[in-house]
Amino acid sequence: MAFRPLVLDAGAIQTGRVSKNRRLHPAWLVAGVAFVALVGAAGFRATPSVLLHPLHAEFGWPLATISAAVSVNLLLYGLTAPFAAALMDRFGIRRVVSVALLLVAAGSGLTVFMTASWQLLLCWGVLVGLGTGSMALAFVATVTGRWFVRRRGLVTGVLTAGGAAGQLIFLPLIAVLVRDHGWRTAALVVAGAALAVVPLVVWLLREHPADLDLPAYGATEVVAAPPPTGGAATRALGALAAAARTRPFWLLAGGFAICGATTNGLVGTHFVPAAHDHGMAETTAAGLLALVGLFDIVGTIASGWLTDRVDSRLLLGAYYALRGLSLLVLPSLFTGTAEPSMLVFIVFYGLDWVATVPPTVALCREYFGGAGAVVFGWVFAAHQFGAALAATGAGLVRDQLGDYAVAWYVAGALSIGAAGLSLLLRRRPGRPVPEAVLVAATAPRAWSFRGRAGVEAPGRPAAGPDDGRRRWRWARIQHRYPSPSPPCRTAAWTPPRLDRGL
Repeated sequence: MAFRPLVLDAGAIQTGRVSKNRRLHPAWLVAGVAFVALVGAAGFRATPSVLLHPLHAEFGWPLATISAAVSVNLLLYGLTAPFAAALMDRFGIRRVVSVALLLVAAGSGLTVFMTASWQLLLCWGVLVGLGTGSMALAFVATVTGRWFVRRRGLVTGVLTAGGAAGQLIFLPLIAVLVRDHGWRTAALVVAGAALAVVPLVVWLLREHPADLDLPAYGATEVVAAPPPTGGAATRALGALAAAARTRPFWLLAGGFAICGATTNGLVGTHFVPAAHDHGMAETTAAGLLALVGLFDIVGTIASGWLTDRVDSRLLLGAYYALRGLSLLVLPSLFTGTAEPSMLVFIVFYGLDWVATVPPTVALCREYFGGAGAVVFGWVFAAHQFGAALAATGAGLVRDQLGDYAVAWYVAGALSIGAAGLSLLLRRRPGRPVPEAVLVAATAPRAWSFRGRAGVEAPGRPAAGPDDGRRRWRWARIQHRYPSPSPPCRTAAWTPPRLDRGL
């Protein structure tokens, strides 16, 4: 890629657009660096499934104990995401991502010195969980929200596929390294990959298009970068408190928790051990899981493209339902070799692996506006909570029953339930308030209470004994009809915004 077209000058903006002699908008360079950073951090995500049996063989730890370390990682991976999104607003994307990559490298590299299971929990669970969580999908939502107006869904899909690309690149390599050189060499390779990305992030990852005096890609005006916000924890918790009062948040979080349980928690962690139980070589099983990553790149990018064109609720319903059906069939497909039926499952499941992310990000932005990235961080925390439960639960099922069949069936049923949750979401954008509702909400009304009387002013519920109830009713109207006609928005009364708290 030539860097000369990216050099900025004062005359680069013509009528609010990047001039024609600019062959590449800097937003694409930022997206490329973000993609590479996500790939570098994703190396560790390919590690647990390959190292379960080597760690069990060397240290004698039960699979449930090793899976518990994976669960801590997945849980912190999710819980860190909303705070990381707020920290990016406070300290900048570049600093947060650089520190996150250093944590991933430290956590993976220090595992070569461990001798006790609590050290596994510390390295795999805490350090790597915090690092990867700071570069979770809230990072994707922040980058696309700042740099893109057009192609936002497509870019979200491409960046989300970065994790799958990391799995594709590292999983077969790690499997071969574990087989030929031991698991410690594999852990050091992952640490080195994370460290190698840090200079690229420091050099090229820009914070905001306004820093370059440019509009976001697809925008027509330069929007000033917002000032750094203090109190990242307060902002993250405030967004959660506001979003938790709404029905869409719980529907999205519930569906995404099941998404995490049926991908990272179950298949990502236990597919290789489950295939090994049926006589399949671990390198072969790791190759199949890498193919899931390959087709996930195609499926996630296609999902981003569809998100720009199709109702996201319908997409989520279809994705979850198809995933559930495939998981119900999976137990009958395991054999000692990679049969054609298993390859069909790999292709089908890979296309659906994280195709749910672009429509979920779009729905968070649709329902929660400017707080969408932070709220998506909490939805993603639910995703990782479900993944953590599934990782530990499947390990317990394997220890107690001797196989994973029950885990696959439960996961399939839950996925079909997630499809139902997605279809319960109501369509929000662009519906004007019906005239009857508008009149009922703005017409003056008389009230009296214990000898006091008053009249409501048009456009604003008057202060009175039932003022709280009227405000609640008005907020419900605004939630259902987000784009009311101008008479509703008077100088005397501005409906509350969700991202500022009701």
